[in-house]
Amino acid sequence: METTDAFTGLSCVDCGETFDAATATHRCPDCDGILDPAYDYDRVDLTPATLAERPFESMWRYAELLPFAPETAVSLGEGATPLVECPALADAMGVGRVLLKDEGANPTGTFKDRGQSLAMTAARQHGATEVALNSAGNAGQAAAAYAARADLDAHVFLPSRAGFTQKAMTEVHGADLTVTDPIDGNSQIGDAGAAYAEAMDEHPDWYSAKTFVTPYRHEGKKTMALELLEQLDWEAPDGVVYPTGGGVGLVGMHKAAREARDLGWTDELVPMYVAQAAGCAPVVDAYESGVDRHEPIPDDEVDTACNGIAIPDPGASRLILDAVRESDGGAVATTDRAIFDAAIEVARTEGLEVGATCAACVSGAFALAESGEFGPDDTVVLLNTGAGNKDVDALRAHLGERDAEREAAESEVATGGDGEPATPDDGDAA
Repeated sequence: METTDAFTGLSCVDCGETFDAATATHRCPDCDGILDPAYDYDRVDLTPATLAERPFESMWRYAELLPFAPETAVSLGEGATPLVECPALADAMGVGRVLLKDEGANPTGTFKDRGQSLAMTAARQHGATEVALNSAGNAGQAAAAYAARADLDAHVFLPSRAGFTQKAMTEVHGADLTVTDPIDGNSQIGDAGAAYAEAMDEHPDWYSAKTFVTPYRHEGKKTMALELLEQLDWEAPDGVVYPTGGGVGLVGMHKAAREARDLGWTDELVPMYVAQAAGCAPVVDAYESGVDRHEPIPDDEVDTACNGIAIPDPGASRLILDAVRESDGGAVATTDRAIFDAAIEVARTEGLEVGATCAACVSGAFALAESGEFGPDDTVVLLNTGAGNKDVDALRAHLGERDAEREAAESEVATGGDGEPATPDDGDAA
């Protein structure tokens, strides 16, 4: 394998053993735990001054803190996304500053591109010819795109509730798409996972690009924090609110924040805040209960239209909760209505397009500010993980429902609630 100078191999987050990355490709060979890329930080030849001289054009500008060199990368120009000032949101929220990190600017429209870039680079380094994963939607689309770039055959397993855009573009990129059959309604991410697992048993030569099975997806996503800190001149914000399903990006960002602090680039960790939908909030429930791991939610109890974060059994909740607590962050859940309303408010007040699911970070930030978690001098970053056009049908349907409710309410006021024009009573007439 062609690796960077500082990359030393893979370390198991559960048992602590370390392994050669050339032979340990996925989960821990000893305990089946999650493997995490490890580095000799004394060999990291990178500083903020060096970065300032590099073009801000992709996540691979941070290659010294990644396992593979830029010349080996399977890349579509992912990363280098804007950090946009949102003064109207700051005023409405009652905080000093709101910034939106817009991951919708990535090649397939979500932050998933960062993880798939590194995962497909690893797959090619390991000599894979076919890759596979299950996904709620966006990761499947990203995997299909990056597999096409790497000349790999991709097998993607999605639940029926995944969005049309994700299903369509997965096929457009040439991947073999399996949409799991609905059982008493829409199939869930767990159904897609079961179909994926069965297929992997039948095809042991397929290379997994599944979250927290490959060690490299969360590693690619850590570049969001490196970019964010650099864009803030290496000053940690008072909070990053992150729409959380599997939590891969949050875990990666926390790792990068620790690395930046330990390398002396910044003084403090970045406080990470989980934002989930109230209809599927296992991490928030675990955080509020003070436990170290979530309690899985039965599939038939998932009650949210936010497909991307409808993950009832996130496999790495312990890592998510550790990151939140170590960084002195928090967790919040808001209703679907609040989430969709927030997406529309951002579009109408700031002109930015936030995915319906992703807007959990916006409604979550408002709830946190209202509870006193964020104050008038704080800088709050909203991590928009995907473009608004990923969920355009959901957003438009919600807007239509909201307009219909408003028209009905106005009609009831105008008619006095009985269908007849309202007339003043005797007291009003007097």
